[in-house]
Amino acid sequence: MTFTPLPNFTTYAVGFEDTVKRLQDLANTTLKSVGYPPYNIVKTDENKYLIEMAVAGFGKQNIEIEIHEGKLTVKGKLDSDEKMPGAFLYKGISDRAFMRTFTLADTVEIQGAELVNGMLKVFLENVIPESNKPKKVEINDVSAEASTKKASK
Repeated sequence: MTFTPLPNFTTYAVGFEDTVKRLQDLANTTLKSVGYPPYNIVKTDENKYLIEMAVAGFGKQNIEIEIHEGKLTVKGKLDSDEKMPGAFLYKGISDRAFMRTFTLADTVEIQGAELVNGMLKVFLENVIPESNKPKKVEINDVSAEASTKKASK
């Protein structure tokens, strides 16, 4: 299955070029995505999120987390000498290398990460700048000011 590129919205919406590109990248990444390792994305609060990944057999020395240009990338790789010695009679736990990429909004920041009982937890927060928060605008009563100036003459 291939993704049909989004139409060129730059003629309709000024300043959204980066957003359209990120949506196209997200669609392409989703189409290529495989199911390993499994993960959850949880909204824990109004502006807080948690990504949980099942990474059984991987230690923190085997996992790399990076954020670059709005993408959170989690990579995991076991060294060959860390793999189980001997011959498997049955192998149901995967120890293959992986890479998962998550597209983040510009205002989302990583607050930390931890590895607990084979679960990698990445804590995220949507930090909304003051300039983007709703604010009230005071309305000046020009007619009252004008009448006050006339009365003082």
